[in-house]
Amino acid sequence: MTNYRAADSKREEFRKYLEKAGVLDALTKVLVGLYEEPEKPNNALDFLKQHLGASGPETADVEALKQEVTELRQKVEQLSEENTDLKAKLQQYEPPTDEQAPDS
Repeated sequence: MTNYRAADSKREEFRKYLEKAGVLDALTKVLVGLYEEPEKPNNALDFLKQHLGASGPETADVEALKQEVTELRQKVEQLSEENTDLKAKLQQYEPPTDEQAPDS
């Protein structure tokens, strides 16, 4: 009888752990999605793998990408300023475009 209660206690502890970690909610959502699929996939396990893995990128990946975006925006701004400066310098050496070309 004590073995039965010990096993029950361990199961309940594990269930609480899964619930706290959000595993039960995630599994429930994916299984409901599979249930509501109008055309059931040939391979239900692949469906579960695909939809469980679709939770999004890791936080570290997101932070690294945000940092890269910031750096690239700064680089674009720098290059735009350099482009503007170079165009201004080029205008000093080009003849004005208002004049008409001489007839040949």
